[in-house]
Amino acid sequence: MRSAAAPKFYETKKFKEKVKQVIVFIVLLAGSVLVISPLWWMISTSLKSPAEIAQYPPTFMPKEFHFSNYVDAWKTAPFTRWAMNTFFIAFCGMAGSVIVNSLVAYAFAKIRFKGRNALFIVVLSTMLIPGFVTMVPQYILFSKLGWVNTYLPLIVPAFLGSAFFIFLLRQFMMTIPNELIEAAVLDGANHIQIWWHIMLPLTKPALITVAIFSFNGAWNDLLGPLLYLNDESLYTLQIGLQTFKGTVQTQWHYLMAMSVMVLLPVVLLFFFFQKHFIEGSNIASGTKG
Repeated sequence: MRSAAAPKFYETKKFKEKVKQVIVFIVLLAGSVLVISPLWWMISTSLKSPAEIAQYPPTFMPKEFHFSNYVDAWKTAPFTRWAMNTFFIAFCGMAGSVIVNSLVAYAFAKIRFKGRNALFIVVLSTMLIPGFVTMVPQYILFSKLGWVNTYLPLIVPAFLGSAFFIFLLRQFMMTIPNELIEAAVLDGANHIQIWWHIMLPLTKPALITVAIFSFNGAWNDLLGPLLYLNDESLYTLQIGLQTFKGTVQTQWHYLMAMSVMVLLPVVLLFFFFQKHFIEGSNIASGTKG
């Protein structure tokens, strides 16, 4: 019998897999370049002189590195005070979000009561309400309470819960065996003790995910401080960045320098806790492993 001819190399499964890997790599590389390009342009602009920024065609790399832009930008306004304000708001909002949302999520995940599922659906349905719909009623409410020009409108809502965070934490807590809860109840523990001593330690990855999202949201918030803060001493960094934007000219070298510094805390937070962040997101979405 005549033996079948051996397949050519480009027809083999191994070759096709290699081609597929190369294509995926090229696509991912192109996507990475698109994502990183704005960040690189921001860093590059922060190190240029105003004359070099204005020249055409623009330069990809600074001809001369002006690190003094960072120091000068920080000195142009009370950014130290504004940074402390922003940290305070972000930290309080993060703490409130972690505590309140984990309590509510524990109730939906492990406590059986009549109408639990229906109430959970109602909570989730609030995610469909656009933020601008409640913006005016919230402002009127906070104004009548005398909270305008204080940090309360920026902090208190974090203590009222978030449907998204409740959902994320509930999904994580559903993976914890009920036997642990039952054993704790037999030992005489109440729900607060179970939440504090059992649920919080076991849901650490999800809690870190919520903390990062909460901190990032409060840190980058511009609309809230613009609405409620009138006193310059209460400003946050996001409002402070607007001081470099004039009606006639924008100080791009200072604006980009301060933008880099404002970005650093969020980047460092994610860098140090990325393992827990990814783990919490995967388990909550049902893709553990």
